[in-house]
Amino acid sequence: MGCDTASPAFRGVEAQRITVGQSTFDIRVRENRAEAIRINSEWAPRMAAVEPRARAAIAKVSGCEVKRLRGDQAMMVADLKCGESAVPLAPQEPLTCELDGKPRALPGEVFIDLSCE
Repeated sequence: MGCDTASPAFRGVEAQRITVGQSTFDIRVRENRAEAIRINSEWAPRMAAVEPRARAAIAKVSGCEVKRLRGDQAMMVADLKCGESAVPLAPQEPLTCELDGKPRALPGEVFIDLSCE
C-alpha cells in the first residue's frame, strides 16, 4: 500500500511517472531536491544498474543537473543544480524513455541522450 508514498519532505508534491529502460519511477521535485521511488519489480536490481536510470529520470522531470544521488535501489533523493530557467515538468501522462547511448552516472553530466514517448 505504501510503495510509492512520498517521504515527509515531498508530501503533497504530485508525482511524475517516468519509465527509463526497465525501471519505472515516480519523481517528485521540490525546490532543489528530487525524490525518485522505483515502483516496478525487477529481479535483484543492483544500484549500479538502477542509478543511471534514476539520474536520467530525475534530470528529465526536473530540468536540472543531478549533483548528488543517495539512497538505494527502491528510493533515491537527489540534490539538484538548476539554472535560472529550469522548471520541473508539470505532471502529465506517464513518460516512457530510453537512454540513447551509454548511461552516464557521473555528477555534472546531464542525460541529454534520452528519447521519450
